[in-house]
Amino acid sequence: MLFIKEDLKTNDTQVQVLAGILNVCALVGSLTAGRVSDWVGRRRTISLAACIFLAGSVLMGLSPNFGTLLAGRCVAGVGVGYALMIAPVYAAEISSAHIRGSVTSLPEICISFGILIGYVANYLLAKLPLVYGWRAMLGLGALPSAVLAVAVLAMPESPRWLVMQGRVEQAHAVLRRVSDTAGEADVRLAEIKTAAGLADDDDGSPRGVGKGVWKEMFLHPTPPVRRILVAAFGVHFFQHLTGIEAVVLYSPRIFKAAGIATRSEILAATIGVGVTKTVFIMTAILLVDRIGRRPLYLSSLAGIIASLACLGLGLTVVERSVPRHSPTWAMALSIATVFTFIASFSIGVGPITWAYSTEVYPLRLRAQGASVGVAINRVMNAGVSMTFVSLYNAVTIGGAFFLFAGLAVLAAMFFYFLCPETQGRPLEEIEEVFGRGWRARLLSWDEAVVELPMSNTTDGNTKARP
Repeated sequence: MLFIKEDLKTNDTQVQVLAGILNVCALVGSLTAGRVSDWVGRRRTISLAACIFLAGSVLMGLSPNFGTLLAGRCVAGVGVGYALMIAPVYAAEISSAHIRGSVTSLPEICISFGILIGYVANYLLAKLPLVYGWRAMLGLGALPSAVLAVAVLAMPESPRWLVMQGRVEQAHAVLRRVSDTAGEADVRLAEIKTAAGLADDDDGSPRGVGKGVWKEMFLHPTPPVRRILVAAFGVHFFQHLTGIEAVVLYSPRIFKAAGIATRSEILAATIGVGVTKTVFIMTAILLVDRIGRRPLYLSSLAGIIASLACLGLGLTVVERSVPRHSPTWAMALSIATVFTFIASFSIGVGPITWAYSTEVYPLRLRAQGASVGVAINRVMNAGVSMTFVSLYNAVTIGGAFFLFAGLAVLAAMFFYFLCPETQGRPLEEIEEVFGRGWRARLLSWDEAVVELPMSNTTDGNTKARP
């Protein structure tokens, strides 16, 4: 952003449009990706997303002017919509219940690691002449895209998608590859077949994948489906209202407002943001299947609220001080709370939004439901990124973060009252949790375990699901 503005002489409005247009175009990708993945499979959809990314990166890297850059950003946005929808869906459908939270959080850790690499690359590429530097920063994104487009074809297809296609034997073969024992693969296949409406002795035939899904979701939803949609769409709605996009995308401006002056110092500070984000998402992956989604998410929001309030206070004091004579404590508080905010977001709200919203859908609704969730996520992302500069010009930068703190309080209330725990449950059983009504949120996990169905072990005995 800093280099593009200097080279292409863009104004604040153009910067906001460039930042947000990717997410607007992601709507196109996210709303079509679900149907495409039901048609061609999860694996090929990932490859398609990578190809779209590749085209967008090449276009941005070779752009001679703002219009071409904007067009490349739009193409990349379509790829974003595809990738954000299909990655967590594939991860959820390929993994077993006891590691699903960690596995579905992997796309988030990989995104954060990519951002960190981007920060480091930008720091190094900033030494190039201005005309080449920012183009190299954007164009190099074509390399990992090309690797992903080819390498993903060596991975197994989603067994749940294969069952919905009537390819039960292929699904069983995949499950044997990704399960700890043959007995676990048999149990998982039986659960998937039941959820897909296949009898145990049915070899399968295509189930009309993707047909009637929108009608079931929006015209005639059952009470459990209605509760699922409120929970899944709601976590996407609130994720960006915590202000994460504003902090990540505009962290150079925040650091500058807090007193970090030189471009080299600002870029170094943004690398610190990337390191913090990556480390705490890795921590979340280790914890999400141990302590559950709800404790981690709500603890994360508590940290976000405190950080945003302190960040708003620090920036307000800095902004109202005499230029270059801001209190040291206010500048230190502003810089420190950027990092505590990133840490709080990354240990809960960031990864759990994607894990939770993916796993709550029934099999028949998962791909297209996830598409709508990603579309909501991108709308909120675009809304924040395209209006933040105007917002802080209107209410001051400190006031903007006080506003985000208030919205985070609403997010905590929403998740506490409307989103029950899903830790450790097979995907095929989560609809039952929502079938019990909103009061399911009040069940502790220990109480919920005794209500779980019994499952057969490999030795023929029965036991409660872990």
